[in-house]
Amino acid sequence: MRVFQQFSRNATVLLAVATVALLGAQATAQDKYPDRPIRMIMGFPTGGPTDISARIIANRMEKELGQPVIVENKPGAGSNIGTEAAARAKPDGYTLFIGTIANATNMSLYKNLNYNIERDFIPITQFMSSPSILVVNPALPIHNLQELVDYAKANPGKLSYASSGAGGSPHMAGEMLRLRTGIDILHIPYKGAAPALTDVIGGTVSMGFMTANGTLPSIESGKLRAIAVAGRQRMPQLPNVPTLIEAGIPDFEVSSWNGLFAPAGTPQPIIDRLAKATIPALHSPGIRQQFIDLGSVPVGSTPEEFKQYVHDEVIKWAEVAKAANVSID
Repeated sequence: MRVFQQFSRNATVLLAVATVALLGAQATAQDKYPDRPIRMIMGFPTGGPTDISARIIANRMEKELGQPVIVENKPGAGSNIGTEAAARAKPDGYTLFIGTIANATNMSLYKNLNYNIERDFIPITQFMSSPSILVVNPALPIHNLQELVDYAKANPGKLSYASSGAGGSPHMAGEMLRLRTGIDILHIPYKGAAPALTDVIGGTVSMGFMTANGTLPSIESGKLRAIAVAGRQRMPQLPNVPTLIEAGIPDFEVSSWNGLFAPAGTPQPIIDRLAKATIPALHSPGIRQQFIDLGSVPVGSTPEEFKQYVHDEVIKWAEVAKAANVSID
């Protein structure tokens, strides 16, 4: 019995020593973070707005952290392939994720997702927000929201709206417009924003919600007519175009956004280090101007603010998807 008690005491001491050593090793690893390259996974191809904004921030992060920050594109399945890969990554700060509005809408559109954007990730900061612009072909006798609603009600089913694909934010914006105004409009999905924009310009499709960065040149040249902006404030580039909220639809906000996330379980000191490396950059004049030049609004929110924003987006689009009976699988 005495031998057993002595053995038990020795085992307890060894366990305590091992625990202290483990915690010490973890603390040391976090103190040295980062000591090797970091990768940022995103679910979209190279060259798009999300890819460009990710690379702008990655360049600044490299300077702040002293390590390479590599953007890794894993497109496919509405960004779900890249998101699932990031969700399964080791939560050590060396694999990060660029999340977007697609991750909020996909929560309702896909019934068998292998991730949950709120459960499986820790928000760090929102990079940018690019409000959608409701545009029409200029041949239509529509110059404002009321004229659009009146025309649609006088010609049910005649107006169509283009989107970059089923379930994307342009599609969901069109559904929200249809639900909020009671108009009858036909959804025409395309395989990407470029062909959707081309057909609205050509008059094959009546209208659409388009992201600012790809649409402003066509508005400025007169190839498209801007009806309203789906943001909370007017755009500096379009000071005479009202928001949909101003035009009479409360809380109508549709913005393509993206931001930085880490896999759930990432230690708080690492989250704090990443926030410190990104948030001040997003408030710096140089970085802000780069985003403005892309037709975007730089944000730079705190982790707590970004967490609330993501939650609100998930709830909003779940309500729209349910009311419009929209799903992908």
